[in-house]
Amino acid sequence: MSPQDLDALRVLPACTLRAALAQMDACGKGVLLLCNAQGNLLRTLTDGDLRRAVLTGDADATTLAALAHQTPITLADDASAAAVLALMDAHQIDQVPVLSREGALVDVVLRRELSQRIYLSSPHLGEEETAFVADAFKSNWIAPLGPHVDGFEHELASFVGLDHAAALTSGTAAIHLGLLLLGVKPGDTVFCSSLTFVASCNPILYCQAHPVFIDSEPETWNMSPLALEQALAHAQKMNRMPRCIVVVNLYGQSADMDALLPICERYGVPVLEDAAESLGASYKGRASGSFGKLSVFSFNGNKIITTSGGGMLASNDADLISQARKLSTQARDAARHYEHSVVGFNYRMSNILAGIGRGQIKVLETRVAQRRRVFQIYRDALVDMPQVRWMPEPLGYHSTRWLTCLTLSGPHAAMRCELVMKHLERHAIEARPVWKPMHLQPLYQDAPYFKHAPDQDVSAGLFEAGICLPSGSNLTDVQLERVIDHLRSALCMAEAWRAAA
Repeated sequence: MSPQDLDALRVLPACTLRAALAQMDACGKGVLLLCNAQGNLLRTLTDGDLRRAVLTGDADATTLAALAHQTPITLADDASAAAVLALMDAHQIDQVPVLSREGALVDVVLRRELSQRIYLSSPHLGEEETAFVADAFKSNWIAPLGPHVDGFEHELASFVGLDHAAALTSGTAAIHLGLLLLGVKPGDTVFCSSLTFVASCNPILYCQAHPVFIDSEPETWNMSPLALEQALAHAQKMNRMPRCIVVVNLYGQSADMDALLPICERYGVPVLEDAAESLGASYKGRASGSFGKLSVFSFNGNKIITTSGGGMLASNDADLISQARKLSTQARDAARHYEHSVVGFNYRMSNILAGIGRGQIKVLETRVAQRRRVFQIYRDALVDMPQVRWMPEPLGYHSTRWLTCLTLSGPHAAMRCELVMKHLERHAIEARPVWKPMHLQPLYQDAPYFKHAPDQDVSAGLFEAGICLPSGSNLTDVQLERVIDHLRSALCMAEAWRAAA
């Protein structure tokens, strides 16, 4: 709740019942906050409280000071939405004031918000998917493989400008197979972007290989060409070149391929392009996910299009995709009986999920436009807040804005981000930190890491100062208005805390 909205709910003991009723009608929140001259909360007042008092007294003469004392039910400012709802249920109330550690009134949470949670990136399904799924049931193509798998592979490959694709159970499975197909073996080294989700690099461990993490650059938040050059030069000096490089396209935006690919080519190292978050984006007129020797896409429930779970491995190399299909179906050899000469996996997508994907890909460009609109609404609404810095989109890039991401400039950024996210969570609005870099994860604490510059760890800085906002293509204008109202309030409180720190 904004400071202005909070002030509209405050009343003093000298206020009459009639004036209080008029103020309650004007604010429309169903509650007033009776405070003393020092601003301390004395009690909450509901519409019922006031109308019962009117029935027993003179509304024009009786003041709020005459009402019976009532200890207010409050919460601390670090309470979660679940804790707020539990307190409301326990006391059968529909609003709870929130106090700071010092006892100051900082917020009010309303029950109607908690029943309408706003998610970071919820699935967005339409009517197209139903026909494909119904066809799968009608034809009894339920198990993995089938005509919708073939169709989805062709349509996805065509969309990104590649010749071949293999539909799999997840983007993680696609990365795993991609590493194997690029020859990664136990003891090998694989370079990977540090600022990413853990699924980008866990498959390196599946292969019993060793990850080396590469920092981001400020201009795109993606892999730093400077850090990559330094890492490859060091690897060459140590005679330990990586088997491949996993370049991640973060939050719906391509990495700077014109800078990165020549470096990789000069050292003779192939690129596995992790486009799990960037399907629908483009880089200088070319589709994201079309640059690597192999490219990976994800259709997890939170992605820009979804099959509820699923992924795709794509390439112009027909032989690699043929091998991927074999490995993903337990690596069965050509024989009448079940013959196996190498280890395989159960990684193939089902015909039902592929049917969902075929319906989703038909609306992909619309989904991109909707997410970009969400980003623009945020940016326009917060243009007067100089502490907010948005994820950059350089000239020639077309981001999907899969997630709208910002950073807070200035000191104490991590604490201010935490205050903002706690405030949003208290109002049932999901927001998350920017990915915690892999080189800071306990799992990878011993892995080598190459920074963008000797005195600049870009990935760590983005994690410390970054927030991801609700970004779904199915967000309504009413939901966006609600997020923005609470976000502005949270940002103002965070700035007030910084000024006092």
